[in-house]
Amino acid sequence: MSTTDRTPQPRPVAPAGVSMRDLLASCAAANAVSTPPRAPEPPAPVRRVDHREAA
Repeated sequence: MSTTDRTPQPRPVAPAGVSMRDLLASCAAANAVSTPPRAPEPPAPVRRVDHREAA
């Protein structure tokens, strides 16, 4: 048998199940749904600026 007489080999078939893309998407969706919303940030303290009088 020479190297030019090769018959095409069948390509391996992916096993039945969930693709990695679908798995990662479902994990991201589950994380987004199960994470509580962030608490509102407290307001920034008001800085009072004292202006000096001109001499």
